[in-house]
Amino acid sequence: MTQKHTTPDGLVIVDKPSGFTSHDVVAKMRGIARTRRVGHAGTLDPMATGVLVLGVERATKLLGHLALTEKEYLGTIRLGQNTLTDDAEGELTSSTDASAVTRDAVAAGVAKLSGDIMQVPSKVSAIKIDGVRSYKRAREGEEFDIPARPVTVSSFSVHDVREAVADDGTPVLDLVVSVVCSSGTYIRALARDLGAGLGVGGHLTALRRTRVGPYKLDSAKTLDQLQRELTVMPVAEAATAAFPRWDVDGRRAGLLTNGVRLEMPEEYAGSGAVAVFGPDDRFLALVEEQRGKAKSLAVFG
Repeated sequence: MTQKHTTPDGLVIVDKPSGFTSHDVVAKMRGIARTRRVGHAGTLDPMATGVLVLGVERATKLLGHLALTEKEYLGTIRLGQNTLTDDAEGELTSSTDASAVTRDAVAAGVAKLSGDIMQVPSKVSAIKIDGVRSYKRAREGEEFDIPARPVTVSSFSVHDVREAVADDGTPVLDLVVSVVCSSGTYIRALARDLGAGLGVGGHLTALRRTRVGPYKLDSAKTLDQLQRELTVMPVAEAATAAFPRWDVDGRRAGLLTNGVRLEMPEEYAGSGAVAVFGPDDRFLALVEEQRGKAKSLAVFG
């Protein structure tokens, strides 16, 4: 008798290769894990590499909540050239000698793009405008505006400034940067806006995501590694890493899983999603506090 293959519930932290869309990685993981139930928490552009969080089986219910967490990146911004997509994948639209841009001017430009800011996403992005993806409108040559959105750039640091000459002979500056930001922040829009503020244009030439919430690059595996050995972070461990933890006794665990809204301790008020654990360390649910009671976001137990 053949043994039925069972896919474990949990998260898979992938080190995404360049040239793959997030959907490409999901499709690959469906083959590796032998299940259709795979999703991702927040997209990563095809050019970018690094941490992409996938959910397998029941862990897909965590993904919408994980997508909202803080992210960290390492990247390279080229000052002196604009592109259609605000990154190296797009067609060059203008070149300006950037050799006269000073380190002080760069620091001032970076400071303006730090903290709570309003950002206009790149036109070649997955944002929907009246139900249609922005990149689809852009590719069809449509003229349209994307409204600015509030984002938080907790940290925007320049680690190195390198003088270079672009392929078209323009003197440019390449900045090696790191960024810690809220969900929904576009690093290529930061590159575009930094270049615009300095009067020379700018775009992103390299990007590596090093962290999504608590999940870092050191725990990420390449697709080749996962093909050889599927490494899944159990759903309970993933929830403990990402959310505040609330332990309840057996009686309250039974009430919660039967749909009763439990009274929540005051310490969890305003803390967003909370992971509830019952006896024997069993992960029961993700809840959030609403008028002092636990509103279920996703039930696992």
